[in-house]
This record gives sequence, structure tokens and C-alpha cells, in this order.
Amino acid sequence: MSNGAADSASVPPVDTRYKDSALPVEQRVEILLQQMTLEEKAGLFFQTMIALGPGGELSEGEAAFGIASNREYVVERHLTHFNLLGAAPTAREIARWHNKLQELAASTRLGIPVTISTDPRHSFSENPGAAIFAGPFSQWPEPLGLAATQDAELIERFGDIARQEYTAVGIRAALHPQVDLATEPRWARQLQTFGEDPDLSGRLGAAYIRGFQNGSAFGSGAVSTMVKHFPGGGPQKDGEDPHFAYGREQVYPGGKFDLHLKPFEAAFEVGVRQVMPYYGMPVGTEYEEVGFGFNKSVLTGLLRERYGFEGIVCTDWGLLTDQPILGDDFPARAWGAEHLTPGERAVKILDAGADQFGGEDDPTLLIGLVRAGGLSEDRLDVSARRLLREKFVLGLFDNPYVDEDAADRIVGNAEFRAAGVAAQQASVTVLTNGVQRAATTPTLPFAAGLRLYVEGIDPAVASGYGEVVESPDDADLAILRLQAPFEPRATAFENFFHAGSLDFADETIARVAEVGAVTTTVVDVFLDRPAILAPIVEAAHAVVVNWGASADALLSVLSGGVPARGKLPFDVPRSMAAVEASRPDVPFDTANPLFRFGHGLTL
Repeated sequence: MSNGAADSASVPPVDTRYKDSALPVEQRVEILLQQMTLEEKAGLFFQTMIALGPGGELSEGEAAFGIASNREYVVERHLTHFNLLGAAPTAREIARWHNKLQELAASTRLGIPVTISTDPRHSFSENPGAAIFAGPFSQWPEPLGLAATQDAELIERFGDIARQEYTAVGIRAALHPQVDLATEPRWARQLQTFGEDPDLSGRLGAAYIRGFQNGSAFGSGAVSTMVKHFPGGGPQKDGEDPHFAYGREQVYPGGKFDLHLKPFEAAFEVGVRQVMPYYGMPVGTEYEEVGFGFNKSVLTGLLRERYGFEGIVCTDWGLLTDQPILGDDFPARAWGAEHLTPGERAVKILDAGADQFGGEDDPTLLIGLVRAGGLSEDRLDVSARRLLREKFVLGLFDNPYVDEDAADRIVGNAEFRAAGVAAQQASVTVLTNGVQRAATTPTLPFAAGLRLYVEGIDPAVASGYGEVVESPDDADLAILRLQAPFEPRATAFENFFHAGSLDFADETIARVAEVGAVTTTVVDVFLDRPAILAPIVEAAHAVVVNWGASADALLSVLSGGVPARGKLPFDVPRSMAAVEASRPDVPFDTANPLFRFGHGLTL
């Protein structure tokens, strides 16, 4: 019988048999669950952002993101699942903080260890809604860049290296991979996907999961992956993202809802442990028009029943309560459920089939619902079993601590960094090479010792490949690095999500044309979205694209030191008119694209 409503003074002594690793996991789960108070159970259901303190000390919180102190979360609110915000200068500092946090958790009545998760940490992005700077970790291309290699073995190797680096500092859950299909060219979140093709996305997503989850040996050395965003977050109306109210609708004018499930099917086949549904609400389908985190027809009907998924379902961040982010107020992303109270939203989410509220940190919400009779404690037990089971299988109850000395040796070691650089090089994709300018010889690779003019590249790095000059008039070759365009929005948080028109600004095109008129010009574009490249192709002698490559990695390819082998992971549209006329749920639907999926020249 549950003692959830009992006064704390009447709680019996702790039965510590759940700490006995010789017992079966299911038995350990039941021993622990049956003696948990309602407050302790409720704490399991909230996975929120957490900060680490300076030098690896415990943190007093992070006001800009509404984050409370480590002690308040663990001791007072009984939370045990955290998404680590931000980077640290060294792996040792993360490991030290992690151990201190586990010591704090061990001091509580039942000593339930914390599970630390993270958004992607191995690439060049800094988007607190999607990815974190690499910091001490090895640096790799973004997932779109990994997809450009089309190399499942490379991607599984990445996952294995990331697993070793994560576990070295105590990170045991990955809030990734993102296997959404990038079928809407304007969508802001496609950088973290594997592109537009469902078969490639499934194959590479499965390889990624195998690497993180240690193949079939899931356990104390593994990282639990959370595939997202079920049932596919790509078909966004007008390409707007459902982090924001104006992007809440997912639409399927091409009738391709089921096609977006294919990459998830590949993830289920390799045993992915966790699933995150997206914020969006499906419009004009057979499913309820409510955000996927609230959607019983999707989470129970599709995920639990059709696919037989028995793992953890964690909602995306902030479905229950309004929250400030970077100084601006944002509403709860309760699309289709805006009229419900936070408590009613919580009940609807649990009834839909989810287990955990992402980005929320107030367990009193569930406690009040149970005590008022609005939610049964038996329903809490269903999800609590899943959440506890994962901690046991990961070995956190047996040894939650990490070796702080080893963390610095493992994370970002020379072998791992070299593998990351090689992947950056492999992802660089050459789109044109002199042909469009009727050149008699290819522009690339360029010869050593040329006079180089560069923009967007550190001259000190470029000097390793030629003589750097200050003006394109004095150069044999100009190399310009650009970012794909986007439309600025009103708030700081919105501007982390590059959305809107894919057309380059007139002044950017004019600058490329100006330099291209006086010297041979190579343009490299960070293609986080498939920009309208036609004017750039017209003005430059060669165009290459990347999804996270250092200047040195790029120049090593352009100079011929490393072969070019990248292939486009999506179509590049010819015009914004073609984008606007395309159907957001249908892959490869823009008319007469400038470059097609799989295009990439060799050097």
C-alpha cells in the first residue's frame, strides 16, 4: 500500500535491499517504489535545466533561465533528472560538480541518484533551445554535416566517442538524436537533423543510437538516447518553429504523415530507450489537434500500441507553465491546450502516455492533483517504474560517481579530436568548381603559396596555406565564409532559431560579386538551412558548403590536402517562390532545385 499521503514522521525505516545489485532490476524497482512518499515520486516526473557552479562547485542557480539552486532542486523538491545548461572550461570541473551533486542526492532519505542529460554538445552551435558549445569535448560537424558524409560507420564511431566523453563526466542521457525530416526548407531546427531523406535519416539515426547506447551492451557504460521529435517535427506551416505560438501548426497537405515515422521505426529497431514528442499540433489529420505532448492518439495509439514502445516518454520543454527566457516572457507551449490550467495540462499529458515533463520544476503540481483526487497515485507508479528502472539499468544506484582525473584524460583527447576534425573535413561539400564561369581549369583545389584574401577566416590560420593579403585586388584567390541568411526576430531567444526568408541580403550578394570581379573567388556557406544560393553561384568561381567545420578543416579540403567527399543532405531550392509553393510534409518537393540531394563534387 502506498504511503504517499503519510506524514513524514510516520515513514518507516528505509528497506535498503534496492541497493543490492544481485537482485533483479524489477525487484529492486518495486522495493524502492513501495516505500517512496508521494513527494519523492512526484520529483521523478520533472526534468529541468540545471547549472553547475564555478570551478565545479554546486550552483546557486541561473536567474536568466529561471533555474534554482542545486540544493533546492535535489533536497527540497526531490528532483532527480536534470539537463545540464552551458559549458565548462574543463571536463574535470563538470565531473567534480557531478560528483558533488550525486553526494547531495545520496544524502537524501532514499539516496536516489540523479540522472544528468544534455542537448548535443559536440558541435559548433550555441542555441540554448537546441545545442550547447562543445567546450572541452571533441568537435564534430552538426548532424546535417554528419549526414553529408553518408557514412553510418563514421556516425556510430562518433556516438561511441561521445558516449565515452559523456560518461567520463557523468552525463548519462542524451536528449538526441533528432531524426525529424527536413522537408520544410525554412524550418529553423533542421541543422540537428540528418536531412530530407527518410531512409538515410533512419539509417544514420540508428547508427548514432548504437554508438551512444554501447551497441547491445546497454548498461553501466552506456548513454540512454532520447530520439526526437515523435512523430516528426519537420512539416511546419510556413517553416515556423513551434517553440513559438506563431509556429504551432504542423500541416500535411501532401498526406505524408506516415513517411515522417520511418526514421523513428529504425530507432525502435535498434532499441532506443526514450522518446520526446514535439510541440507542434497536427492540423487536418486523423489525430487530435493538440500538441503532440498532449496527444493520446499519437503517444498511446501510435507510440505505445502500434510500435509497442515501453520506454520513457519525456515531453519537450515548457508545456505546463509560462516561463521567462533571457529576459523575455514566453507562454507555455500548450498548443491546443492553452485553455487548460497547468494541472489540467499535466493530467492530459500523463493520460496521453507520457512519463515526464521536460523543462518543468514544480512537483507540488502533481502532489496537489493526487491529494485533490484529480490524479491517481497508481498512474504515477506506472511512469515512476519506467524512470527508476532506467536509473537501475544504467548502474547509477550501484556507482553514480566518476573519476575526476580520468575525465580530463578522456574528454577531448587527441584521438577523439582528430576523429572530429576528420569528420569535419569529410562533411565539406563542393557544389561548384569553375564550371558556371566557363573556366578552362577548376578553381579547386588551389595551389600552395598563392596570395590569399580571406573574410570570415582567421588570417593566422589562412597563412598556413598561402600568403595572406589585405585586399582582393592583391590576391590570387579570395575565400569568403558566409552564414545562411535568416530574418531577425523580436527577442533574443527567438533569434537563436534562424527562420524566415532564405534569400541572401542584397549587400551580401553585391560583396561576393565585387570580390569575384577582381580575383578568383571561393565562397563557403554555413548551410544551417538550404539557402537560395543561385546569386552566390553566379558571382563566385566556386561554392562549397559546411555544417560545422573549422577554418583549418575547410582549407585542408580546398587546398587538396584532404579529398572532398561531402554530399548534400537535402535539396537546395532555386528560389523562395519554389519554397513557398512546396508542400512542407513532402521531401524533395521544390520545383527544379538548384542542387539535388546527394550532389557533391570530388576534388
